[in-house]
Amino acid sequence: METLTLAAPGGELSLWALFWQAGWVVKLVMIGLLAASIWTWAIIIDKALAYARARRALDRFEETFWSGQSLEELYRTLADRKTSGMGAIFVSAMREWKKSFEKGARSPIQLQTRIDKAMDLALTREMEKLEGRLGFLASIGSSAPFIGLFGTVVGIMTSFQAIAGSKSTNLAVVAPGIAEALLATAMGLLAAIPAVIAYNKLSSDAAKLGNRMEGFADEFSAILSRQIDEKVLHKAA
Repeated sequence: METLTLAAPGGELSLWALFWQAGWVVKLVMIGLLAASIWTWAIIIDKALAYARARRALDRFEETFWSGQSLEELYRTLADRKTSGMGAIFVSAMREWKKSFEKGARSPIQLQTRIDKAMDLALTREMEKLEGRLGFLASIGSSAPFIGLFGTVVGIMTSFQAIAGSKSTNLAVVAPGIAEALLATAMGLLAAIPAVIAYNKLSSDAAKLGNRMEGFADEFSAILSRQIDEKVLHKAA
C-alpha cells in the first residue's frame, strides 16, 4: 500500500500542493481525469463548430435545390466535389438513377428501391459522422465520478493509515490528507458534468440534423418516383 506523509499543521491547502502531496495512485487518477476533461472539451468545441457548419451547409443546399435549377445541372456541379449532408444524399441518389438508366432499367419498383437504399446508406454514413465521438462523452459522463471516487477511497484509506501511524487525530493534521483524497472526486465531477450536459445537447442537435436530412431524402424520393412514373408512361405511349 502506498504511503502518505501527512502535512504539517497549518500546511498549504492549495490545489497544486494537494496534488503533489497525494499518493501515486491518487495522482494517476487525477492526471487521467484531467486528460479526460481536456479531451471532453476538445470534442465539445469541435462538435459545436461542426454542427454549426452542417446547419449552414444544409441551408445552402436547400436554397440551391429549391431554386429551380435542374437536377442534372446540380448533379454535375456536385458530382466531382466532396459532399456532405443533403448533398451526399442527393449525389448518391442521382448516381444510382443514372447508372440504372444507363443499364436500361426495366422495373420502376426495383429502381425506386435501389435509389431509396442508396439514400439510406448515405444518410447512415452522414449520421455516423455527426455522432462520432459522442460515445466518449457518454462514457466520461457515466464513469468519471466513479473513477474520482476510487481515487478518493484510496486516498482516505492511505490517510487513515498515516493517521494511525502518527497517533494524532488533530484536525490540522487530518484535514490535508482528507482534502487530497476529496480532490479526486471533485475532478471526477468536473470532467463528468460538462460531458453529460454536452452529450445531451449534442445528441439532440445531431438528431435534428438527421431529421432534416431524412426529410429531404423522403421528399427527393417522391420527386424521383414521379419522374420514374413519367418515364414509364412516356415509354408506354
